[in-house]
Amino acid sequence: MISRWLGRRTSSAGHANPLSGLSVPSSAGVLTCRVLDPVNEPVRQAEFVVTDSAGRRIVGGETDPYGTLVAAVPAGEYRLAVTAEGFTPYRGSATVTESGHSGLGDVTLQVATPPQLPDPGEWEIDLMHSQISFSARHIGLARIRGRFNTFAGAVRIGERMEHSAMHVVIDAASIDTNVKMRDDHLRSKDFFDVANYPTMEFYSDRFVHRGGNRWAVSGALTLHGVSRTVTLDSQYLGTGNGIQGETRAAVHSTAELHREDFTLTWQTMLGHGIAAIGSSIAVELDIQIIPKGTGAAPS
Repeated sequence: MISRWLGRRTSSAGHANPLSGLSVPSSAGVLTCRVLDPVNEPVRQAEFVVTDSAGRRIVGGETDPYGTLVAAVPAGEYRLAVTAEGFTPYRGSATVTESGHSGLGDVTLQVATPPQLPDPGEWEIDLMHSQISFSARHIGLARIRGRFNTFAGAVRIGERMEHSAMHVVIDAASIDTNVKMRDDHLRSKDFFDVANYPTMEFYSDRFVHRGGNRWAVSGALTLHGVSRTVTLDSQYLGTGNGIQGETRAAVHSTAELHREDFTLTWQTMLGHGIAAIGSSIAVELDIQIIPKGTGAAPS
């Protein structure tokens, strides 16, 4: 067992190896390293993936609060990929032997160049290349997914990104879960009551940089006649050019809403107290913006 093999090893300071209590099959070995930033501080929650020589994923996870990565794998040849927000990915190789310890030592991640921010000015959402979708738990099991087919939005990019603002209007009646009966129910007074509340609106003038390409976009969401503060956890994806040469920028955002906060309280309880529809709604936005008045090609 590798626990016995590791138990016989000591560090240069004479202390027992910290992996001595790890027990894995005798046909396996252990791959370790410590992930650091350029000033030798540990990078916690860096994501890692170990793949075999055929490119198949064997194991993955995150580094611990001290930047340490430990993976027990069958003996063989492996590739290790480590990624962390704001850093350039690391890729290396390792050979793991039976009952062996393949230590890669300290892996230093280099700071990545952040993607170019969009130019200051007036931008608008490119509807043909954007989507607003959501999902909710059904009877405590699988998720029901849907989207809103009709929406519009404008973004004012400030001289500093932190001074930007956005306004999005969504047609509540355009909800689409691919089941007409369910969509009609969602449009009714039990849920969105689109006859009285035809639109949902989100306005934000608070853009906060969270490091790397992560931003928090906070603002007021008005839904079902109720306004609540909502924060979009946003990943800025950079700028590029479309097939007509137009400049565009892209962002992926997520948020979690609670129906009760917006007085969407309809519910049916099933046996054993299981709710037919979960109270938590996961919202996902894939948005591309273009300079106002540019227009965009359909593909």
